[in-house]
Amino acid sequence: MNKLTKHILSILILSIFAFSTSLYAQDEEEEKKKDTRPVRSPFESSLILDNQTVVVPGQGTMQFEIQHRFGTLENGISDFFGMWAPSNIRLGMGYVPKENIMLGIGATKFNQFVDLNYKWAFLKQTRSWSVPVSITFYGYVAIDTRGQQYLEDNFTYRLSYFNELIFATKVNSKLSLQLTPSFTHFNAVDSLYNNDTWALTFNGKYKISSQSSIIFGYDHPFTKHEAVTTNDDGLSYRLPLPNYSLGIEISTSTHAFQIFVANYQEILYHKNFAYNSNDIREGEILIGFNITRLWNW
Repeated sequence: MNKLTKHILSILILSIFAFSTSLYAQDEEEEKKKDTRPVRSPFESSLILDNQTVVVPGQGTMQFEIQHRFGTLENGISDFFGMWAPSNIRLGMGYVPKENIMLGIGATKFNQFVDLNYKWAFLKQTRSWSVPVSITFYGYVAIDTRGQQYLEDNFTYRLSYFNELIFATKVNSKLSLQLTPSFTHFNAVDSLYNNDTWALTFNGKYKISSQSSIIFGYDHPFTKHEAVTTNDDGLSYRLPLPNYSLGIEISTSTHAFQIFVANYQEILYHKNFAYNSNDIREGEILIGFNITRLWNW
């Protein structure tokens, strides 16, 4: 075989290799573009601060929830920065009988609420961004179970309702964001308050390590009541006031722990959105935490 033939064969072999490599890269890029699998873990838990996330655990999963809010810090050491003040707590249990659907029940200390909740993740963001957002519907019916000295003996007066539509996107491997419009209805309220409250919530998560994230939230109620609150400077504000929260989350495959500072003490969302009177400008903030635990049957 002469030198010219060898050169021609070498050029042909290199050309075939380069062409096949190019085709493989194009195929790989096309596969990536067509990847319709849901994104992985837009959030680490079904809870984020004072709201739900778009996440619904896998089918057959049981979830146990502990949510706690201490008293406000404004009294300082006299009540150990809210530790000795009246605190609020909720215990909840949820189950996923069918993929993307969770049903649950919970009990809250304030107002002795019992809530029956439901959650449906009906659209999920894809890894190729062919679907750029996840959308989940969440709602509950809350029953005020306090004695007749607190409420009239009319069961319908004890009922209140909350519904929200959660829009979320996983921007990248570290950052996930949520925007959530919500609607609250109370069957019975004081004459100074509205039965209905509209609100908009913004939440986010930024991962700082494989198991830890910074989490933040802001709830803006659009509906204002005739009731007012007055701060130490003598300035009055119509209720409800916005909710602010900032914290850190530590998670594993079965646990999520969130500790944060916020200006709301209620735990059920409709109470926070419709009645919060804590003014962050007056230092009316408190410490709270959430814990979720998963079991898969």
